Amino acid sequence: MQGYVTSFGLGFVAGMRNMTACAALAWAASDGRTRGNLIPAGPGARMLATGAAIAEMAGDKMPFAPDRRIPPSFALRIAVGAFGGWALAGQRSSPEVGALAGVAGAVAGTLLGRAARGPDSRTTPGRAKGLAEDAAAVGLAVLVISSAERQHRTTDAIFPTRGT
Repeated sequence: MQGYVTSFGLGFVAGMRNMTACAALAWAASDGRTRGNLIPAGPGARMLATGAAIAEMAGDKMPFAPDRRIPPSFALRIAVGAFGGWALAGQRSSPEVGALAGVAGAVAGTLLGRAARGPDSRTTPGRAKGLAEDAAAVGLAVLVISSAERQHRTTDAIFPTRGT
């Protein structure tokens, strides 16, 4: 069950701030908390994803920022939620169900985040709500990643071979 909770949580972050979820996945991969080796985990990837998350947060406060519910944006949030849910599903969890939990989290994060923020992000109260949403997304991402299981990537990680 824990694997599905983290999957849903990462999807929820993707619904709130898509690039924050991507940055969280890069940091999780560097700590061995993701399934498979599909997520870049090096310092360059982590810094790039973190920079993109900060840029998204800044861009979200601009008057030209699109609504998160428009089809391309919503679809990307769902895709990141699905992939993140798959990647964070625990060892004893089904990765497919983890992906579905990530999708559910992304839909919930997108719709609830928009409802909590309200329609006007161009005013001072709207920007303040946006900053609060940024803080909530980062806090939830840290919580989700810190609670995700460490994954065993290969049998060599469990039983290292000795050189001759």
